[in-house]
Amino acid sequence: MLTPLPLGIGLRYVRSRRRSFFVSFITWVSLAGVCLGVAALITILSVMNGFEGELRDRLLALSADATLTEVGADEGRLLALAAEARAAPHVMGAAPYVELQGLLSTGAKLAGATVRGIDPAAESGVGTLAQAMLAGSIADLEAGSRNMVVGRVLAVELGVRPGDTVTVLLPRADADGNLVPEIGAFTVSGIFEIGLADHDATLALVALADLESLAGAAAPAGVRVKFDDSLAAPALVRELAAGLAGNLQVRDWTEDHAAYFHAIRLEKTMMTAILMLIVAVAAFNIVASLVMVVSDKRTDIAILRTLGLSRGAVVSIFMTQGTVIGWLGTGAGVALGLLLAFNVAEIVPVIERLFRFQVFDADVYYITAIPSEVHLIDVGLVAVAALLLTSVATLYPALRAAGTQPAEALRYE
Repeated sequence: MLTPLPLGIGLRYVRSRRRSFFVSFITWVSLAGVCLGVAALITILSVMNGFEGELRDRLLALSADATLTEVGADEGRLLALAAEARAAPHVMGAAPYVELQGLLSTGAKLAGATVRGIDPAAESGVGTLAQAMLAGSIADLEAGSRNMVVGRVLAVELGVRPGDTVTVLLPRADADGNLVPEIGAFTVSGIFEIGLADHDATLALVALADLESLAGAAAPAGVRVKFDDSLAAPALVRELAAGLAGNLQVRDWTEDHAAYFHAIRLEKTMMTAILMLIVAVAAFNIVASLVMVVSDKRTDIAILRTLGLSRGAVVSIFMTQGTVIGWLGTGAGVALGLLLAFNVAEIVPVIERLFRFQVFDADVYYITAIPSEVHLIDVGLVAVAALLLTSVATLYPALRAAGTQPAEALRYE
């Protein structure tokens, strides 16, 4: 035997056909349990990663990757700052903006809203999904036009359509620091829909110059920046601010939408813990099957011990047997999980047609297809966790086998 003796005997026990049907059944159930648990974990985590990516894209559609703000900046300063930012490395676009919280009213209807003044000419480098949806709407936001583009939910709440007039009430501080409301009338020129309540139910877009003339130079203003790598925005925006003149304050998308992604991370953690229970149950089955194998092989163990095999070698034999089951189950689970994760977009429609139901009804949900995004680090962590669980499960049966007394086991043989 070319392989080490404990390894060779352990592999021989795995292939043995002499064991009872029940022990074999438990072994196959254990292997299938590990496989299904690992596959379910990889598939679910990939789908949740897909939803996280979809959410991130929709959040960044109108929020940009980062913002640079400067107290008291006027329109000229904002345009100059945006031009400097566009010339910096890794910056795909930069657009000035002014943003205020205010009230919109039409007749007896009143709704709170975030009123954002933008420069349509500069928005092309900042928007992604939003640019495609708003291309025909924000072009009407020219300085002096008093046009406004509102979210679909906000439009329904106010009961307005393109061509209707909306009254805007904004807070403004006078020379003495007292709060004085400013009132202006705008015409609804378009309605957008991104698919997130933060935008569709609260956001109204107007021309930068129109909002600045209404709210004054003291209104919160800055530059929205789009980078070539949104995930690196927290570091890139600080590098950008350090290279620009002025007392700039920076904020990135991870700070603006921290609650969303914290909730997703919490859901992923809880889902991982729940689905790992499937692997844990399979590991208990491995314990049960190995304990029965140890009872069945007491005579073989006693003979091997009599021939000089050490306790450690006996432990290695049964750990090999249990580990092989765990590795086979984990390997099959990883393969099945990747197959499902990469093809979930094709598999779900087949299931919907087969059982005649729709997972995401287009009349209810903004997302009508299940997204999937496989992260190799997630696959690796799931596989390692499954291997560790199944390896630990072999310790008790292996130690029990090593504790077999040769004389007692051979007494009645």
